[in-house]
Amino acid sequence: MVTLRAYSAPSREEALAHTLLEGSFVALLTPFNRDESVDFEGFRTLLDFQRAHGTSAVLFMGSTGEASMLATEEKMEIVSRTVKMRRGAMQLWYGATGNNTANTIKQVKHASAEGADGIVVTIPSYVVPSEDEAVRFFLDVADASSLPVGIYNNPTRVKTDLSAAAMIRIADHPNIALLKEATARGDQIGRIARANKHLSIMCCDSPNLGLCMQVMALGGHGTANMGGNIIPAEMATISRKWRSFADAENFRETYLRVLPLLHFHYSAINPVAVKSLARALGLPAGPFRKPLLGLPEERLKAGIEIVRELGLDKKYGYSLDGDKARVISLPASAAE
Repeated sequence: MVTLRAYSAPSREEALAHTLLEGSFVALLTPFNRDESVDFEGFRTLLDFQRAHGTSAVLFMGSTGEASMLATEEKMEIVSRTVKMRRGAMQLWYGATGNNTANTIKQVKHASAEGADGIVVTIPSYVVPSEDEAVRFFLDVADASSLPVGIYNNPTRVKTDLSAAAMIRIADHPNIALLKEATARGDQIGRIARANKHLSIMCCDSPNLGLCMQVMALGGHGTANMGGNIIPAEMATISRKWRSFADAENFRETYLRVLPLLHFHYSAINPVAVKSLARALGLPAGPFRKPLLGLPEERLKAGIEIVRELGLDKKYGYSLDGDKARVISLPASAAE
């Protein structure tokens, strides 16, 4: 068994070191040019689109951003160039997971130096450390960061799973300020919420896991979602912290209305369905990096039909005629 250093209870000043993120935290897709280089102008358009529709923060280089397809040098360039695109209050967070602790810390320090608003890390893929080793990894990363750190518990992709007890313990670190939970254990959310740590509790928007209702009803702060790539305004409503009965009613109405689209987004491994649909609708997306090939045309048609039935093409100015060069329409406020 790994022996872990003990953390004393943080002071009130340490515990409140970071303001907690609330609302819709969108895991942004990474747009590529035809030659599979990063499309930075595409990033600019996507950021304007998110900001115009109520997104609180975006996450670059998460699973939806094909992070595992990017070289370390590309990740660092994405940080350096996109932080300069910050406008308004929407925060810019970055996935910083490397293939080991040292590489992860290198990326965390780079994001800190460049002026990111926060970083998110998960367990390095294919390593499958024990829970004790995973806890040490997260604490080492938090020690090295001057930014708020988000923990992504996603055992489906990395195999290692954090228990509620482990997450509660990690949350005592003053730099760990957010949890994105991606398990099907609703009780885990309850245990973490009951611990009342200075921690933004969020979940992914997968309807198969069914965590959105549990998280928001138990005082959660929002969702860390990929659905916001297509429906940012709706995800902003779904992700609004419940402070009144009206918030709960708006959540229910909006969630049930867009549920077919959420199911479509998770009909293939992330980000295949959502990026394929974004490309078909005229959003800057570009190709996938191989071995990913995108969604087959017949399955993609199902997503396009849902967009049409929900009236999202009219609301967002999406193209349904195959015109991939069309630029999405933005509210006038986006140009301010």
